[in-house]
Amino acid sequence: MAQEGKAYIHAALALYYAGKEVNEENLKRVIEALGLEVDEAKVKMIAASLSEINLEEVLKSAVAAPVAAPAAAPAEAPAAEKEGGGAEEEKKEEEEKEEEKEVDLSEGLSGLFGF
Repeated sequence: MAQEGKAYIHAALALYYAGKEVNEENLKRVIEALGLEVDEAKVKMIAASLSEINLEEVLKSAVAAPVAAPAAAPAEAPAAEKEGGGAEEEKKEEEEKEEEKEVDLSEGLSGLFGF
């Protein structure tokens, strides 16, 4: 189950924010406290992966990830565009800006651990 994989990541983050060491034993305890069955392979993989990176730096860069600014009200369109030529282009641009706004930080962490 994909959601279960996220629980392991959240458990690691909870340990980090609580100031506890992110190791196999602590991860197992948190997963068990959540009422989930512990997957030894996932626990080992996460503990080993996190021991090789600076989690503080990863989280800082994730929080500082650029998000596109909200679109400003469109300026008055030229007469040629008002006649129907620019409406479709304007919708496409707005859709692209909306896609830029949506940032799912869990994807980055999930990709790191393969969930």
